Formats: sequence, C-alpha cells, structure tokens
Amino acid sequence: MSIKTDNRHLYLQVIDHLKRDIEAGVYKEKQKLPSEFELSKKLGVSRSTLREALRLLEEEQIIIRRHGVGTFVNSKPVFESGIEQLNSVTNMIKQAGMEPGTIFLSSTMKAASESDARRFSVNEGDELVVIERVRTANGDPIVYCLDIVPKKLLPNFYPNKEGSIFQMLEDGGTRKITHAVAKIEPIGFHETISPTLECDPETSLLVLKQMHYDEKDEPILYSKNYFRADKFSFHVLRKRVY
Repeated sequence: MSIKTDNRHLYLQVIDHLKRDIEAGVYKEKQKLPSEFELSKKLGVSRSTLREALRLLEEEQIIIRRHGVGTFVNSKPVFESGIEQLNSVTNMIKQAGMEPGTIFLSSTMKAASESDARRFSVNEGDELVVIERVRTANGDPIVYCLDIVPKKLLPNFYPNKEGSIFQMLEDGGTRKITHAVAKIEPIGFHETISPTLECDPETSLLVLKQMHYDEKDEPILYSKNYFRADKFSFHVLRKRVY
C-alpha cells in the first residue's frame, strides 16, 4: 500500500507509517521487520528513501539494525525518569508498578586511596565499604549497582542487603541524602555486567555515576549504576537562562 498521501518528504511519511505500525502491534518488540526490498515495495518508495527513514528511526532508538541479520523493533524503556530528579532505584521500580528486588553479590572493605580520600573528604587509608548488587524488577535483572560508603556511616557493616541504601542511611540515623552530582554515559556490551543483566549482545548500557551529599554538603555515597538501555530512559528538563 503506497504512502504517498501528502506533500511532505517521502522518508518522513515512511517514518510515520512505520511508527503507526509499531504502535498498532503490526510489528512487535524485538520482531524482525521485512527486508528492505519487501518494505520498499509495500510502501511504494525507493530503497534509498526507505534507508533514510530507517536511519532516522535507528537514531530515535525505535529500531535496531544488526549487520548481516536484519532490522528489529527495539524494546520500549519500561522506566523513565528525569535525571534532574534524585531518586533511588527502588523507588523508580515501584513507580513503574513493579516489585523491586535485590541479588546481593558482595560487601567488602577497602582502604581509601588518595583519590577516594579527596572524593569523600576522608583520610587516606580510612575504611570504605564497597557494595555490589543487582537490582531486579519483578524478578528480572535490570541494574548493576556498585556503591561505596565510608565505613563510619555503616557501623554494622551493611546489615541490610535489601532495598534502598538511601532509606537505610536515613533509618540508621546517620545521614540524609539531599542532592547529588551526576554524570551519565552510554557504553556497549560489557563482558561481565551485560551477561549478569541478561542483556542481548546488541543491548547497550547507561552508566550513571553519582556522588551523593547530605544537607551539610558532605559527600557520603558514591554510586556507579549500570542500567539496561532497553529498559531505562533518562531525560533532562532544561530552562532557558535570560
């Protein structure tokens, strides 16, 4: 069926048509699309027009193209959050209407290095607790969490292996996290973390690095979280400065 129904560029019409088909369930998540030859014939457009539309759809992460294999519908992110909002992974999962869980990997001690001492405003050699966990949503692994906290803030050496570290610090009466400085970057397949999160080889990760501070602006928690990019989407609210 031809899509030549308006005066816009054909590749824009192709994009709209494919988006509608995906929304309507004609093509489902992770389903392989017809070949370029079949699609171009079905839509009544040239292969070059179709390729431009597919290129833009891939940039929007609506589809994913695997070289030598084909084009597939990408999974929609289940969790969306503004990166300007400081929220625990536990609450993000709950807000999506899912049950948060934890696969505890390890809790170890290390002596603060020179860079750690600067990061936490502690003395070099002071004890830090390093916590590794995998957070789950309805039993599915979605986030690999690496958290570092000064030992003095966790006098019982991290007794609670479940739930939110934010809540644990507050419940323990030690510190309340009020703000954080964050950096986010995308990475490809990670040889250790990707299999732990049960990622397909083409699934990328979003790494969120954050230093958390209390109401006195003192650093108390450093976290490095690896989010499955097919499950999470982060956005930023930007306001114009006059």
